Amino acid sequence: MNITVLCVGKLKEKYWTDAIAEYSKRLSSYCTLKIEEIKEARLPDNAGPAEEEAVKEAEGKEILRRIDKDAYVISLEIKGKELSSEQFAEHIEKLGIEGRSSIVLIIGGSLGLSPAVSSRADMKLSFSPMTFPHQMMRVILLEQIYRAFKINRHEKYHK
Repeated sequence: MNITVLCVGKLKEKYWTDAIAEYSKRLSSYCTLKIEEIKEARLPDNAGPAEEEAVKEAEGKEILRRIDKDAYVISLEIKGKELSSEQFAEHIEKLGIEGRSSIVLIIGGSLGLSPAVSSRADMKLSFSPMTFPHQMMRVILLEQIYRAFKINRHEKYHK
């Protein structure tokens, strides 16, 4: 299975990059993982709603440009569906059984995702109604993908 994580923004702090490296290493036994960072569009100080929408649109165009037409797309959105780890694992397994070999997961920028990206998603997923820093969300997402593979293979992993 090929999994691509598209993320708006760059990781700067070493503790985030170390965590991403660790989960990337762990996932290498289960899938081909690719993480693509998309440059955040510049938002002027004291930006109004129109400028914020323009930023989301610019980021959205770059996100959509990087998605293959046959990919199954999961966008991370506050108003998405909440799943348990077991339900998420079951969903990933079902995609594999259906022959969906390419999954793209999207973490938007600080303003969220453009309507075009949201409508392209085959599934909208929420980890919580809370808001998390995008850097942390990347680590949480990779951990849950790793957990899903462990669950699906009936391998031991901490609870």
